[in-house]
Amino acid sequence: MGWWAVDVTPSEPTTTGYALAAWLVSHTGQAIEERDDGTLVTFAEDEAGAHALVAAIAGSPDTAATAQIRPLDMVDWSTRWRDGLGPRRFGRLIVTPSWSDPSAGAGDVVVVLDPEMAFGTGEHGSTRAALTLLERHLAPGQTVLDLGSGSGILSIAAVRLGASRATGIEIDAEANVVAVRNADLNGVTTSCRFLDGDAAQLAPLLGPVDLLLSNILRTVNVTLLPAIRDALVPGGIAIFSGMEEGEAPLFRPVLAAAGFEIVDEVLDAAWWAVSARRTP
Repeated sequence: MGWWAVDVTPSEPTTTGYALAAWLVSHTGQAIEERDDGTLVTFAEDEAGAHALVAAIAGSPDTAATAQIRPLDMVDWSTRWRDGLGPRRFGRLIVTPSWSDPSAGAGDVVVVLDPEMAFGTGEHGSTRAALTLLERHLAPGQTVLDLGSGSGILSIAAVRLGASRATGIEIDAEANVVAVRNADLNGVTTSCRFLDGDAAQLAPLLGPVDLLLSNILRTVNVTLLPAIRDALVPGGIAIFSGMEEGEAPLFRPVLAAAGFEIVDEVLDAAWWAVSARRTP
C-alpha cells in the first residue's frame, strides 16, 4: 500500500486553473503542486482514494478537467533525508557524512560528521565560511579556541588540520554531548575538549591561544570582542562568522576599534565571515 499522485489538467489553465486548484486544496486538505504547464498535482493515500478523487472532480468548478493517476515509489523517509547531503571541500579539508565516499586524495584532510541536533554540519553558509577561513589561516601546532562550538565541527577540523589542541565553549550542554561523540568518531578526543559555560567568562581564562573561532551572531560577536582579544596572543587570528553579508559594514569598524586588523573575508550563500589579526 502506498501513496498515489493525481495529475489534474484544467480545461482552461489560465481561466479555470485557480478555481480548480482552490477546490483541490479544500477537498483534499493538502497543498498542491502547480507545474509550469498548468497541471495540478495532488495526492491520495491509496489507489481507491485516487480514483475517488478523479470521480469527484466532475463536481468541481472545472467539470471539463481531466485527471490521471499514478503510483508513487515507496520511500524510506528514515534515510531519504540524506539525499543531497554529501562531501563538501574547503581547500584540502573535506567534511563528509559517514554514508558518503569523500574521494579524498593525497594531502586531503577528512572530517566525518553526521547531521544531528547540534548546529554545525558544513551545510550552513556561516559554518562553511568559517571552515574556509580556518583551512586558510591555521598553522600546524597552533592552539585553538572555538566559541559557540555546537557540533564541534570547527574544533575537530582544526585538530585534523594540525592544531595541537582545540577547546570548544558551548552554553548548550546537550550540544557538547554531540560534540564529544563527533570528536570520538574522528579520533581526536585527546586533542579536543568541550566545556559548558559562558564564552565571555571562560575565553580569557583559556587563553592565550593562536587562533580563535566565533561562529555566533554579530551582536554577540561585538559583545565578546574584549574577551576575544584577551584570549589571543599578540598577532593571533580571530575568525568571526554567523553574520549576513549586509552586516559586514556594521562589524568592520567595530572590529578595527577593538584592536583588530582584517586579513581575509569570505562570502558563502550571503553569509559573511572575516579573519582578523590582533594588533599588539
